[in-house]
Amino acid sequence: MTTTPHPAGSASPTGIDAVFAARPPERRGPSAVWATFDRSGQTHDGSSGEIAPGRAPGVDTAYRIASCTKSFTATALLAQRDAGLVSLDAPITDFVPAFAEVVLPTADSPVPTLRMLLTMSAGFPTDDPWGDRQESLTDDELDALLRAGLTFDSVPGTTFAYSNLGFALVGRAIAAVAGRPYREVVESTILEPLGLSATGFEATVPATGGVATGHRRASDGGDALPFSGPGAFSPIGGLFSTVTDLTRWARWLGSAFDPEGRGDLDGILSRASRREMQQVQRFVPARAGHPGGYGFGLFVEHYPDHGPVVSHSGGYPGFSAHMRWQAATGLGAIGFENATYSKVSEPIGLALDGIMADRPDSRVVVRPWSETTAARDAVEAVVRGGAVPDGLFSENVELDVPLDRRRASWAALVESVGGWDDSGDGDPLPADESTAPSHLVWRRRGARGDVRFEIRLTPERPPRVQTVTVTSESPR
Repeated sequence: MTTTPHPAGSASPTGIDAVFAARPPERRGPSAVWATFDRSGQTHDGSSGEIAPGRAPGVDTAYRIASCTKSFTATALLAQRDAGLVSLDAPITDFVPAFAEVVLPTADSPVPTLRMLLTMSAGFPTDDPWGDRQESLTDDELDALLRAGLTFDSVPGTTFAYSNLGFALVGRAIAAVAGRPYREVVESTILEPLGLSATGFEATVPATGGVATGHRRASDGGDALPFSGPGAFSPIGGLFSTVTDLTRWARWLGSAFDPEGRGDLDGILSRASRREMQQVQRFVPARAGHPGGYGFGLFVEHYPDHGPVVSHSGGYPGFSAHMRWQAATGLGAIGFENATYSKVSEPIGLALDGIMADRPDSRVVVRPWSETTAARDAVEAVVRGGAVPDGLFSENVELDVPLDRRRASWAALVESVGGWDDSGDGDPLPADESTAPSHLVWRRRGARGDVRFEIRLTPERPPRVQTVTVTSESPR
């Protein structure tokens, strides 16, 4: 195993190496390469195995990134949408006339739209690994497949199901809108402007570290596999890339959330559209781990303490890839292995979880507005018996529960905890909590328990308090 720390980076370099070192032998391919990154760049990389006798892989070795390609396909379509060339709600028949011969599952089924295809909700069955073997189909062969008929698991627009066929159709739409092949659109509008010179659709991609050959997993014999050539299904997973290039790609996508506005070449796709890609557009009910769903060419998971984590895996005959980053901080990890479905997503997921756990600044902290903290002090004073300042409460507060009843309830609650204890003795109270800038929870000590306050402010300017909840907890 070889590793390369990057002193300028801020992420710990040791965890990801340990995760890969512990990888069960039967899960590994002949080689693997991985890296961590943050908003400043790549922070650490490592590799294991060989891509040829005596030749180790590195960050500039190209592997097939398989379905990570879908994020490039989505970017190309959104760029056309942003240019006013196409609507995401247009039916696929506008771009692929052969689809008009497909019999839909019910009489009232809509024709799948680009949005449905982009969010894996066109109603098609999940089609791994069939789709992975269709890359070299020609457009005419794809048209023939459509005219022969399709099966549907659900009415289009109602349910998520991972669909390679759907993204092949998105690629056809991109080509129809541009008037030139899908691959040329991606190369000229994404790869070249971003300087992803070692990324492309052919095994001859000019990667200085060579190109890894795919293999079956060790448990399946470990045989070398031939490369499939580009074709109508290239939009689902046809790209080759290096860790260096894919890190740049992931950082560019993630820079849309950088509060300092860092991130170059926004002209390819705006920050707003990149954020749109990384929002849940379609809930995925059966996804293991954290709740989340599918955006546009990317998965999004929601961590309680770290917020959204964006990712995509790639599995192709002979290859496994995974890219993953935390939206709030840009901390991320990428890994490749050259073995069929070796699930490199597992060590990359563990590695990023470890990085976030080790970095206190990766915890998402919601900071309340100054108006919210001012309302905290004013509300507490009212609960303690003070007068209500003008403009503190919105009109619904009195209408929902008259103030005199609230005061009686508050007085009874304070009595139940033995009155206020402002001595400062005892264990520290929990820190204030906010789930949004307009929301705040705080506690004050009583003689026999704590008093919990919670407020929510209105969307007005200036905001007023619309919700006041006062309860007792932690009896002692």
